[in-house]
Amino acid sequence: MYPGLTIHFATAKDIAAIEKLAQEIWPSTYKAILSAEQLQYMMNLNYSTASLEKQLEQHRFLLAELDNELIGFASYGPLDVPGIYRLHKMYIHPKTQGKGIGKSIIDFIVEQLHLQQATALRLSVNRYNKAKQFYEKLGFSVIAEEDIDIGGGFFMNDYVMEKQV
Repeated sequence: MYPGLTIHFATAKDIAAIEKLAQEIWPSTYKAILSAEQLQYMMNLNYSTASLEKQLEQHRFLLAELDNELIGFASYGPLDVPGIYRLHKMYIHPKTQGKGIGKSIIDFIVEQLHLQQATALRLSVNRYNKAKQFYEKLGFSVIAEEDIDIGGGFFMNDYVMEKQV
């Protein structure tokens, strides 16, 4: 694990911190990929307090801290297919990307999945997001493409990727 990095499970008391991180991370991550309107729509859809409260009931959320500063978050949960879990989100602050922190978070999640006798971790990544190459380096492979209507006239155009655990 990266020196000075701690990863811990989030609770309802951490929702404001997740919202704040999303507001800092999302615009720089998606400004070249999504329109300003879609970015705002998705922020409201996925990172409002009410939305995060509901997600926290269904997914395990993690917070990553580097030298006691919050720098990222992730969430994952089981799919309907036995043994397969989904990485719903993983975002690292741009100022700390490229240091192995994302790999440390994936490693942490895989350790947790071993305890659940999981067989695979699946995720979706925007087809134009450079994170696809990051996931490939960690052993994920593209298994499908999907276009999901998220409302408001917007779509998510993603690769579905999977890694055996």
